[in-house]
Amino acid sequence: MELAIDIIKQQQLSREQYFEHLYGSAFPKVAAFVSKMNGSFDDAKDIFQDALVIFFEKIEEGKVVINTSEEAYVLGIAKHLWVRKYKQDQRLVSFDRVESGIEIPADEVPDVNTLRLLRVLETAGKKCMQLLRAVYYEKISIKNVTNRLRYRNEHTVSVQKYKCLEKVRDTVKSKSMTYEQFLN
Repeated sequence: MELAIDIIKQQQLSREQYFEHLYGSAFPKVAAFVSKMNGSFDDAKDIFQDALVIFFEKIEEGKVVINTSEEAYVLGIAKHLWVRKYKQDQRLVSFDRVESGIEIPADEVPDVNTLRLLRVLETAGKKCMQLLRAVYYEKISIKNVTNRLRYRNEHTVSVQKYKCLEKVRDTVKSKSMTYEQFLN
């Protein structure tokens, strides 16, 4: 029984020594590669740890065929893992980078009255919102609105604008709202 324990301890000690040997010989090469590929020291440590785990799993399964050295094999695994991680990270965009590119002016945040007005305007429908926004908010001429929103002629735009305003007025009347409610 003690003999079996001694064998297990000896195998454990030799495995630790082998691990330390690989760490000392292969890690600097992995760190240099990851650094060249714009990675950090922490990235190199993570990649190397993953490479060692894969290497030892393959040894345990008996699936390792080494034509060069163990260091080169581990370096190959690490390179493969880094390239995969690098490609995956290229597809991801950090929220901080996106957020820094967006500027919201202080006057863009709608207040309660603006939101109330927008809800009333939305009751007129999407097409009316586009028309009223173009005419009153963007201050586009009726002629340009005709082309932009593909109306038949300027008269049609004027009639449609009138109908949209009537829809908004009817909504305000039906809800018994007053002009002052939008200002308070």
